[in-house]
Amino acid sequence: MRVLISVTDKTGVSEFARALEALGADLISTGGTARLLRENGIAVRDVSDVTGFPEMLDGRVKTMHPKITGAILAVRENPEHTASLEQHGIEPIDMVVVNLYQFEKIAARADASLEDLIENIDIGGPTMIRSAAKNWQDVAIVTSPTDYDSILKELRSAGELSRDTKWKLAKQAFQTTGDYDRAISMRLAQVGRTIEALPAVLDIRTPRRISLRYGENPHQQAALYAGGTKGLAGAEQLHGKELSYNNLVDLDACWELVSEFSKPAAAIIKHTNPAGCAEQPSLAEAYRKALECDPVSAFGGVIGLNREVDQETAVELAKLFVEAIAAPGYSEAALAVLQAKKNIRLVRVTPSDDLLVVKSISGGYLAQTIDRAEFNRGQCEIKTRRPPADSEWNALEFAWKVVKHVKSNAIVYAFEGQTAAIGAGQMSRVDSVNLGAMKAHLPLAGTVVASDAYFPFPDGLEQAAKHGATAFIQPGGSVNDAAVIAAADRLGVAMVFTGVRHFRH
Repeated sequence: MRVLISVTDKTGVSEFARALEALGADLISTGGTARLLRENGIAVRDVSDVTGFPEMLDGRVKTMHPKITGAILAVRENPEHTASLEQHGIEPIDMVVVNLYQFEKIAARADASLEDLIENIDIGGPTMIRSAAKNWQDVAIVTSPTDYDSILKELRSAGELSRDTKWKLAKQAFQTTGDYDRAISMRLAQVGRTIEALPAVLDIRTPRRISLRYGENPHQQAALYAGGTKGLAGAEQLHGKELSYNNLVDLDACWELVSEFSKPAAAIIKHTNPAGCAEQPSLAEAYRKALECDPVSAFGGVIGLNREVDQETAVELAKLFVEAIAAPGYSEAALAVLQAKKNIRLVRVTPSDDLLVVKSISGGYLAQTIDRAEFNRGQCEIKTRRPPADSEWNALEFAWKVVKHVKSNAIVYAFEGQTAAIGAGQMSRVDSVNLGAMKAHLPLAGTVVASDAYFPFPDGLEQAAKHGATAFIQPGGSVNDAAVIAAADRLGVAMVFTGVRHFRH
């Protein structure tokens, strides 16, 4: 068996090569890999000795030679291929162990020059990988150190690799080169021009990270796909049984909501909608205030927190049955409290820098930029004779941040730093107004109301005022704006228009 080894990631390669040598393999290598193997007492031939041609152009040309590519590509059962090898004195290569220049590592540097990027594009490596993968039935292509142990185990037990193993390795190899070309294409597209908010080609090739027990329902299959360590998809699970599909969807919703706030904030989510949210001087107080909004719906929900969880907060959290918690961190004391509960899942989340929201529809995908519109009091228009008082302004700003994360039609009743009631996902806005009031566990007198889109008729505002709301915030833009404003003035409430809509379907 002849084995060509040329790797950038040298993890375990010396041990792998030594084991192959012990199995009688003839080893061929290049550059730094050959030096490493020799330093570890492993006999190896240089590629240049095989080709009779020296490495050149600063190592750019090493393995691209007929005595290498021909030795890999020749189909053993093809008499013409075999005759060509004999005619040119080429001995077949049976295994290729190759991984590529770490282009992604260079590409991740914001200051990487075009010259750095180009120099770290591997040419010979992908050529060998594709050649071996194309001839998979005769040549084993090994692209990852994680496969070394299983390959050695099979060689020792069977004396050769099975057809199934070679096919599996070939598929992994083509994925490796596909991912590599994708990384190069995406990074070079950023050079010399402004990055488009909506790319000409939507690339969502992402590895499967976790196979989930099932999807939204037990008869549906599901998996989590993620390639990084940021956001909810890249979160680290610290405790509890495996996360479900619905857990992940809800955790993402609560993490996105609490990320709106600069002060300590807590959000309780049930079926992607907030059951309560609060922003307070301390995390524990934020959680207590969030829970007051709807303690019934909070049971079995998920919780998002935008600060490291401390012991006081953990003690409060432990009083309620909660499916999962997302936070940027947990103190040791908090972990000790929460890990005593068997059924709770704890995840640690690193903020992400995502720019797009992508959803699938039948036959394709929808993509949009993330709703990052921030509240700006100076850009709001006061539409009523009575302007909001300072406390109402603070409550309106808080409610406007929350309503962005409630399913449309969305209505949020709020005090300063605390939701009081939430009406979500109704087919008419007045129904959302009434639903929020019907579900209220706190008195609504003195609340403000945020509406994710305009009030199409005065009835929604009138109903909310009957329940005790004193100030309103909405985008405006209805043909009936004048009638809604007149109703607000008649009722003596304040109303401001933002000019920004926050639909969430």
